[in-house]
Amino acid sequence: MPAGFCLASICSGKAMNHSRRSFLGNKCMIYRNLFPTLGMSVLFLYSPILVADQSKGELPALLSTKTIRQDNYLPDFSFAGYGNGLAAIPDASGTVVRVDDFGASSNDEADDTKAVLAAISHAHDVAGPVIVRFSAGRYIVSEVLRIERSDFVLQGAGSGSGGTVLHFPRPLKQVDRSTSLDELRQYLVQLDKREVDPGRNLNDYFSEYSWSGGFIWIQKPGVREAPYLVEYDPKIEKLADIEAGARGSRTIALSSTAGIDEGDIIQLQWINRTGRDAGIIKSLYGAEYESAGSHHWSFPERPLVRQASRVLTVNGRNVQLADPLLHDANDTIPAQVAAWDGLQHVGIEDLGLEFPDSPFFGHHLERGYNGIYFTSSFDSWARNIRITNADSGILSYNSANLTFRDVITDGARRAHYAVHMGNVHNVLAENITIMNPVLHSLSFNTQATKCVFRNAEVFVNPALDQHAGANHQNLFDNVTLHIKAVRSDDGPVVPVFDGGGAGYWQPGHGGFNTTWNLRVLVTGGAFADEIVTVQGLDEGPMARIVGLHGNREFKLDYRPTPYVEMLNEPLESVPSLYDYQRHQRLDDD
Repeated sequence: MPAGFCLASICSGKAMNHSRRSFLGNKCMIYRNLFPTLGMSVLFLYSPILVADQSKGELPALLSTKTIRQDNYLPDFSFAGYGNGLAAIPDASGTVVRVDDFGASSNDEADDTKAVLAAISHAHDVAGPVIVRFSAGRYIVSEVLRIERSDFVLQGAGSGSGGTVLHFPRPLKQVDRSTSLDELRQYLVQLDKREVDPGRNLNDYFSEYSWSGGFIWIQKPGVREAPYLVEYDPKIEKLADIEAGARGSRTIALSSTAGIDEGDIIQLQWINRTGRDAGIIKSLYGAEYESAGSHHWSFPERPLVRQASRVLTVNGRNVQLADPLLHDANDTIPAQVAAWDGLQHVGIEDLGLEFPDSPFFGHHLERGYNGIYFTSSFDSWARNIRITNADSGILSYNSANLTFRDVITDGARRAHYAVHMGNVHNVLAENITIMNPVLHSLSFNTQATKCVFRNAEVFVNPALDQHAGANHQNLFDNVTLHIKAVRSDDGPVVPVFDGGGAGYWQPGHGGFNTTWNLRVLVTGGAFADEIVTVQGLDEGPMARIVGLHGNREFKLDYRPTPYVEMLNEPLESVPSLYDYQRHQRLDDD
C-alpha cells in the first residue's frame, strides 16, 4: 500500500459498493463485498497525500490542460492489479499443509516430487482457504506442480538467502505428460510454424513451451488458456447484448440482466463480424485502421477484444462494473456480455525457482524451463519471487486482476520472456528486476489490455515488447533501462521499443499504449555530448510517450508518430502515472 494508507477487514455487506466514512478520526473509504469468496470488505484509511508534487515541476499538459486531455485520450490504468488496485494482497490464512509432513526434505540430493505432489493433492481436498508451505532450503522437483482450485497459496520461506528454492532439473519437454497444450501442438504442425535458419542448419517446429506452460501451473480444469484452432472454439455462454456503453465509463445498459448478479465476474466481448472496416478495428487503431492484419477479421465468432470485470451493482437493465470500458459499445461497435469461468485468490509467494544452466536452443525452440504459468485466474498474485535460468519467468493468459510484485529474474542463459502478459486484462507487474539476457524483457503480448509494468528495471539487453495481437491501452510506468547504444549512419541509437508478433496480428499495438517517465541509461556506445536516438520503428498508433529521459540527450524515432511531451525531462511531479491515477480515483470516490 502507498504511504499514508492502511487496510483492515470488516464484515461484508450484501451490495458491492463504497461510502466515505470517518474511522478513528481519519477519512476513510469502505468497499463492501469486494471479495465475496473471502467474505470480507476492505477499508482504506487515508490522509492527504501530494501524489502530484508541483514543487518539483509542472504537471504534464496531458494531465493538466483540458484541451490537450480532450484531444489525446489517456486511459485510467489504476484499475490494474489485485482488487482493481484498491485492496492490499491479503496475508495468507487458512489450513497449512506442510510438504515436509508428506516426506519432502530440503538440502539433500533426494527428489522431493512425490511428496510435494501428495501435499498439493491433499490441499485440493481441504475445505476453505489452504496454504501449501515449504520450509527454508532447497527442494528438488521434477514434475509440474498444478494448482486447480481457488483460495490456494503456494508459499515458501522467502526468495533470498535463508529462503526456499525449488530446483527443477529437467525441462517441460521431458516431464510434461498432460494434454493441456495439445491444441497448441496441433496448431504448430497444422500451420507449419517453424524456426528456420539455414546458417545454423535449423528447420524445426516451434516449441509449445516457447510461450506456454510452467512448472507452477495455475489453471481451472477444462478452461482454455488461449484460442488457436477454430474447431476447438467453445460455444460462448452469452448472457446479454450491450445496448449502450461509453469508453471510460463503468456503466453499461444490457438487453437483459437475467442471470447477472452483484459480485459476478463477467467478460465483455467485442466481436468483429463485419470485416476489415469494422467499428472495433477503427476504435483500436484510429486513422491507421487499414494497417490491421488479417486476424482482426478472420474469426467472426471469436472475440477480438475481451474484458473480464466484476459486477458491482445491477439496477434494472443497467450494470455498474468495477473498471471502465475499453471501447464504446453500440450499434457501430457491437459488444456482448458472456460468462467467465476461472479461479480466484491463488497466490505464489516467497519462493526462489531455479533451473540448470543448460544450453539455450534458440528462439521458439525453448525446452520449457518455465517458472509460473497463470491462466484462468482472477484476483490472484505472485510476490517475492526470484527466478534463475528460466526460458520464461512468468507467463499469463486468460486472466484479470493479477499482481506480480517484487520479482527478480537472473541467470547466465538467454531467456525468451521475463514477465509476459497475453490474453489478460488489468495485470500489474511492479518492482520487477531483470538481470538476465531476455529477448522480450517486459512484454505486452496478444490481446493484453490495461496492463501495467510499474517500477521495473532491466539491466541486460532491455526491450519493451509490444507484441502486436491487438494489445492496447497498456502502460510502461517509471521503468529504467540499462542499454548499450549501437552506431548507425545517423549516430548512436538504442532500440528500446522492439516488439515482435506475426504479420497477421500487426500493428505492434493498438491505441493509447503509454510510456511514462522512462529512464534510459546508456552504458556505452555514445559519448556524453552525442544525441542518442531512441527507436521504435514498427510499433502502433496513438501512443503516448511522456517524460522519456536519461543520461544522454535523446531524440525519438517512434512510428507511427505518437503524442510526445517532456522529452529529456524526468517527471518529478508525477513519477508514476499509475500512482497518480489511483490516488485521483480514491479522491474522486
